Amino acid sequence: MSMPDKPSNQPKPITEVWKPELVRLPQLTRARLAFRKFSHGLVKLVAKSCLRVTSEGMENIPKNGPLLIVINHLGDADIPALISSLPFTPDALGKIELYDLPILGKLMDWYGIIWLHRGRPDKRALRAALDGLAEGRIIVIAPEGRYSLSGALEEGANGAAFLAYKSGAQVLPIAITGTENEKVYGHMKKFRRAPVRVRVGKIFRLSEQPSARREAMNEGTSQIMAALANLLPEKYRGE
Repeated sequence: MSMPDKPSNQPKPITEVWKPELVRLPQLTRARLAFRKFSHGLVKLVAKSCLRVTSEGMENIPKNGPLLIVINHLGDADIPALISSLPFTPDALGKIELYDLPILGKLMDWYGIIWLHRGRPDKRALRAALDGLAEGRIIVIAPEGRYSLSGALEEGANGAAFLAYKSGAQVLPIAITGTENEKVYGHMKKFRRAPVRVRVGKIFRLSEQPSARREAMNEGTSQIMAALANLLPEKYRGE
């Protein structure tokens, strides 16, 4: 099996900034819902201009939550490719560092991202996500916690498994390929659209929770990452 040569064993990132006051479940006000609808249309337009997205398994997407969508993470185009394929605007967890980006950070905050401090025990973010699932929302999370450094699936953190176990929500794996930054931006430099594939798997629930908490989280994470790996071509599957 051919694998990329980029290192994938580097430690996962730890957020240097600490802004817990920004972490919350966004209220779905009329203004925010209107902005989300506008954003959905805008993202579809941008994705259509820059990407050539093909999708598979769209019949597996339910109309209502609670639902935890788990995705692999390859590059900047992951979210535009995903959002442009979904028939709704989900909630999502995003790294707090993005908040400080000019314009984009403010737009994401208006949309209503659940900001997350990576590599830290961010109980506020987990509580916000659990509250959202309790309200029947659909939430997107990337268990790897960063762009894959190798291009293949990396080890997942236990946050997604914790949310699934604690809320009892179903899990929907969605695998995305072709969104590596070098591929997408390379095509854009040549005024071409990068071919991207979005593959939706079957909904499942984590198996019965073992009595030991650590064992339960590890087992749940293994189930989630295996579900993603099964949707990916062999060279993207990692370990």
